[in-house]
Amino acid sequence: MQRKFQIGVRVVGMLGAGILSCSVAMAQDAAPPSLKEQLEAQYNLATVNLDSPQTPISAPGTVLVLQKDGILGVPLGNAKVCTSRYQDAKVQAPSDTCGNGKKANALHTLARLSAAAYAVSKVTESKAHPLKTGDKVYPTKIDVDLEGSKIAFGIIECDSCNGVSQPSSLKSEVVFQFADGYLKTAGVPEVEDTIGQVFAIDNSSAQQDSSQPAAQAGDQPAQAGGQADQQPQQQTKTIQLGMTPDQVETALGQPDKKVDLGAKKIYVYKDLKVTFADGKVSDVQ
Repeated sequence: MQRKFQIGVRVVGMLGAGILSCSVAMAQDAAPPSLKEQLEAQYNLATVNLDSPQTPISAPGTVLVLQKDGILGVPLGNAKVCTSRYQDAKVQAPSDTCGNGKKANALHTLARLSAAAYAVSKVTESKAHPLKTGDKVYPTKIDVDLEGSKIAFGIIECDSCNGVSQPSSLKSEVVFQFADGYLKTAGVPEVEDTIGQVFAIDNSSAQQDSSQPAAQAGDQPAQAGGQADQQPQQQTKTIQLGMTPDQVETALGQPDKKVDLGAKKIYVYKDLKVTFADGKVSDVQ
């Protein structure tokens, strides 16, 4: 009887060890989001369609406002991009000759563009043009190099945001250079603070978009026969700085996606993104 009891204890112990090992393995598989993934959750990338030069932005991204000079844009059809470097709170502009010559490789460009797009790019091909402080752009790529301690930020002009009469869709790139080993341990808020010194998120665009449906609803004329008076008025959904996640969910409902970055959380809705810092609303886009 004692022998059977000992065998039973061993079996239970083996099963318990197996369950524990499986739990540890599952915990290891659930790796936290990478720095690149967390940055892309904060900065929605625009989708560029080279086959449609008249409307190259097929899907807009987060609108960013330039905070520094020293960034050069080149036409979208150019094979070469003029890269600026941001280090020690200073923008190092590319050389004066960057983007001022002919296309570096016409055959390569032909392979990337349709015949119509290439024809337009030949017409619009010009020298590099400086982007100035206050210009609005979309992010198009975010590349993170942990070993090199740098982040490459690709951008394209938001012509509709800038209100230009002749769209140019200039593209450029800024490389954020950090101290050796910094990105391996740095927190995402600190990295975003550095990026924000060059690219500030344009909250005014998001606030205007979120308030537009309410304004349109108020402009509708009353229907004949008093039907408008009989219809219940829709309550305006409002969120404010300092609100808790529960208060935001009460006002807007469950978000489409939640990004948990520890002290910082992001709720992503269909046309709105709410950022929390220490459990309070700190930003709305």
